[in-house]
Amino acid sequence: MYAAFVEMKADIHPKYQEAEIRCACGNVIKTRSTKHTILVGICNLCHPFYTGTQKFVDTAGRVDKFQQRMAKTQAAQAAAAVNTSKRKKK
Repeated sequence: MYAAFVEMKADIHPKYQEAEIRCACGNVIKTRSTKHTILVGICNLCHPFYTGTQKFVDTAGRVDKFQQRMAKTQAAQAAAAVNTSKRKKK
């Protein structure tokens, strides 16, 4: 029969210590963890679900780059449509 009391190995578990969760908005939450510091991008003080406000986050101008590419593509499509309509009239 299996023994009910099995000894656990000593000194294999990480140290459980006081820790800080740091958000990108500047909020710091004290907790306990195996890591000393935990960095997060969003917390309950800045998340749109909890705040009721919508934030527009643009990382490294990606949204602007996308909008520029989109405008360029639409301009090229409009020019192609004009060229196609000119060919049909000839």
